[in-house]
Amino acid sequence: MLAMSDLQRAWAKSKLGIAHVVFDEAEEDYTIPEAADVVDDDSSSASSASSVSSTGTIVPTATQRLFARPNGVSRGRTLEQIPWTTYFERELYMDSADQSVKYHAYLSSPVEKGPLFVMHHGAGSSGLTFALLGSEIRKRMPNAGILAVDCRGHGYTTTKNEGNVDLSLQTLSSDLLFMIEAVQKQMSWACLPPLVLVGHSLGGAVVTDLASTERLGSSLLAYAVLDVVEGSAIDALQSMQSYLSTRPNGFASVESGIDWHIRTRTVRNSTSARTSVPALLLLHRDDGMPSPERPWRWRTDLAATQPFWEGWFAGLSKKFLAAPGGKLLLLAGTDRLDTELTIGQMQGKYNLQVFPEAGHFIHEDLPEQTAISLVDFYKRNDRSQLVLPPKVSDLLKQGKKV
Repeated sequence: MLAMSDLQRAWAKSKLGIAHVVFDEAEEDYTIPEAADVVDDDSSSASSASSVSSTGTIVPTATQRLFARPNGVSRGRTLEQIPWTTYFERELYMDSADQSVKYHAYLSSPVEKGPLFVMHHGAGSSGLTFALLGSEIRKRMPNAGILAVDCRGHGYTTTKNEGNVDLSLQTLSSDLLFMIEAVQKQMSWACLPPLVLVGHSLGGAVVTDLASTERLGSSLLAYAVLDVVEGSAIDALQSMQSYLSTRPNGFASVESGIDWHIRTRTVRNSTSARTSVPALLLLHRDDGMPSPERPWRWRTDLAATQPFWEGWFAGLSKKFLAAPGGKLLLLAGTDRLDTELTIGQMQGKYNLQVFPEAGHFIHEDLPEQTAISLVDFYKRNDRSQLVLPPKVSDLLKQGKKV
């Protein structure tokens, strides 16, 4: 494959929000354990996935730091992994009707009549990309719930046919609807709470597609799309394979993977990287033993998803503007706006906020600012706060003139 020119590489960075630095473990400033020192825990918690054979809920024990808060996490120059139990109440497993997919998600339940923010990650990521964002939302809205899903082929969601995973937009949209309804059933909710869909990159296309189908009915209040628009996304796809060829194929340890994401500024918030990156990697084995060199490989083969790329984003802008519900678009730069969205924004069809100091992973780089935007967005669309004018008949009964 031909390498990108400097001009092409700079253009791709501006469109994809990616900064590339050549990975060289010799340059690392941290003491990182080699692969032999890393515990092989191919589950999202030490006690969970391997013991779950069907639909179920995993609630952390006291030793798993269920009530540990993010501000209690060690900071500074450390690459220590941060467990999901720091940010979520439980993880859920849900089997598809034909048993071909075991879906996985993280949940912190809403309280009383609080809303549920349903979050869908981008390609190659996982539900833990929203860990810090969810925590920041709940700081500002303690009654809010957070549901962060792993889509098929990502995170800890598994399929029987791992070598041929259907990642078409229609399938991912149907999967998200299934998971929302399955969570309602598992949690014994009489009805769905008010929903705010939040999607990053590919996830933005998924939540927009689901909103456009109106299959969530009146439960859907609004949806937010993070750093993806149709025009620039499709343009950037032309250079995606070249970018993927520059990534390391693996890492000596999970900590090395965390360090790479921080040093290349793929994720600019080290606390978020320590939370989200471990779920992106999988210990590769040869004949039952860990591979001798850089055994921690990417869990999702992004290059293999190429047949689906254009289908994810084609028609996204029109669908985003036409789907019912409140709309919010968060971008890392105004250069990402295409013509259709620019016109729609001028017509007031959706809310737009730009965070130029963030990279492509806005919600990981700036979780507090993103949370403030989403909470304000929810409040503007909260129907329970609407105050309707009194009926004329009621005013007449009260003897008032109208």
